[in-house]
Amino acid sequence: MTEPNADQRGGPRLSQTVLAHLADARACLADASAGPTPADRYVAAHLAALRAAAGILAARPRPLDGRRRRLRSAWELLPEAEPKLADWAAYFAVSATKRAAAEAGMVRVVTSTDADELIVEADRFVGEVESILGVPGQSALPMAG
Repeated sequence: MTEPNADQRGGPRLSQTVLAHLADARACLADASAGPTPADRYVAAHLAALRAAAGILAARPRPLDGRRRRLRSAWELLPEAEPKLADWAAYFAVSATKRAAAEAGMVRVVTSTDADELIVEADRFVGEVESILGVPGQSALPMAG
């Protein structure tokens, strides 16, 4: 495997933590594609997006100012770390509620169409994050024929 971890703007190399988050995102997408139920697929797709967001947040850490801050979700922090991902953050913040319901056992809240849509969007988001970070990515989703 080559070392695809140089920032495309010529910045510092990406840490192993960032690369691990991106690898986890791709693994979650593979799990989403193979999930046995719409709820399983939806949860895995959302987790893929969350792992990719974690990659951006790890690559662009914010300085601590010494004050205690309230805990904020990755979707709240993402637009500050990478403003061009603000629309994605809003999209996945909304889907987080449905993911939580599915994880809590309310599997009927997620339809097959919901899962399919989220998988496609998560795959696009992971690809966008990889592009921003300068990591050559590839879709984990099978091509429809």
